[in-house]
Amino acid sequence: QVQLAESGGGLVQAGGSLRLSCAASGRTFSSYAMGWFRQAPGKERELVTAVSWGGSSTYYADSVKGRFTISRDNAKNTVYLQMNSLKPEETAVYYCAATIPTAGWRTRSWREYDYWGQGTQVTVSS
Repeated sequence: QVQLAESGGGLVQAGGSLRLSCAASGRTFSSYAMGWFRQAPGKERELVTAVSWGGSSTYYADSVKGRFTISRDNAKNTVYLQMNSLKPEETAVYYCAATIPTAGWRTRSWREYDYWGQGTQVTVSS
């Protein structure tokens, strides 16, 4: 079992940057692919980016390519999301989640993820 806790959210102006962290507990963290999702009020939770168990393979939603970077440090049981050039429409609660890295993990729906953090609010002002 994996327990996840996000941090690093906050208020930032449009064009600014934030770095989110997701700390995991449990010995099996490195066995899971990790994803970052976001959910704005009234909208469905959407996949932003995901990273393989070893960190060498990643997926990005088209809307964040070139601006967001996912990374992980298995020695620290932590996954990161660096967000640059943030836009007001990216205001949302951001969640990290863990999934078993079977076929199709890169674009897996949030419904198929196994473990979730509590989320961290990101607010981008215009």
